[in-house]
Amino acid sequence: MSDTTSNAPGYFARHIFFCLNERANGENCCAQHGAQAAFERCKALVKQAGLAGPGQVRVNKAGCLDRCAAGPVAVVYPEGVWYSYVDAADIDEIVESHLKNGRVVERLRTPAELGR
Repeated sequence: MSDTTSNAPGYFARHIFFCLNERANGENCCAQHGAQAAFERCKALVKQAGLAGPGQVRVNKAGCLDRCAAGPVAVVYPEGVWYSYVDAADIDEIVESHLKNGRVVERLRTPAELGR
């Protein structure tokens, strides 16, 4: 086992979960707002930056995260920071600032009161 793996809290240092939920009844959902493309971009950027793997970052798909009113959303753990994003530039900033350098992107934080 490498040093980075043994020092990582719980195997990965950070997880980012993207809500990819799609509602069949026409209700607002993250899937209607480019969530799949954002997930794919984040995964590619993390890999390209050498941040993927044990002791580093894992990019995950998620079902409904119950923050539909703020969608599309992603959440970074272990910090528990929720993000609402609109475009590729927002994903780039989350990867560079938070996932790579540990700095929360305040302008993209999901307002605490926005739920479903």
